[in-house]
Amino acid sequence: MFPEFRDLITQLKTTDRHFLHLFDKHNALDQKIKNMENHLEPGSHEQIETLKKEKLHLKDQLYVILKKAHGA
Repeated sequence: MFPEFRDLITQLKTTDRHFLHLFDKHNALDQKIKNMENHLEPGSHEQIETLKKEKLHLKDQLYVILKKAHGA
């Protein structure tokens, strides 16, 4: 996710608790979705789609933070 911001992501994960929280939540959702799609966890198609939308919303929030920090 966002390879062009790899160094900035590393920095923000140690200096911005809100960013870290969003980042960890995004990664946890990503893993949960993968587990559901691979039938390692129960989940309907609708549940998976809902989680994907939530994950995308988190990604959008992370991108806004990255853009602001990059421009600063």
